[in-house]
Amino acid sequence: MQIKSYEFGRIKINGTVYTSDVIIYDDHINSSWWRKEGHYLQIEDIEEILKVKPDLIIIGTGKFDTMKVSNDVMKELDSRGIKAIYVKTDEACKRHNEISDSSKKVVTALHLTC
Repeated sequence: MQIKSYEFGRIKINGTVYTSDVIIYDDHINSSWWRKEGHYLQIEDIEEILKVKPDLIIIGTGKFDTMKVSNDVMKELDSRGIKAIYVKTDEACKRHNEISDSSKKVVTALHLTC
């Protein structure tokens, strides 16, 4: 799945526009992703991602890098051998498009606003 465009609060993926935070899987998009604490990513917030056992998770932390990732998330991903990229959402979109067609199982979780 390719990200066609991103701007604050809005993303276009494969021709469909989303205005809420999303998780992009190989075969579908969760367009109702929300976190326990909106700007603080915790393990509970990525449980559905962990079930698919990705090789790589790309996390978009918002237009202005407002969403923080807990140390517990980083440790959990590391303990499972899952690589992770934590960057502003603009950069996460670019990385997603560069990597998504590779042979790796990639999941991208994007906070679309702040």
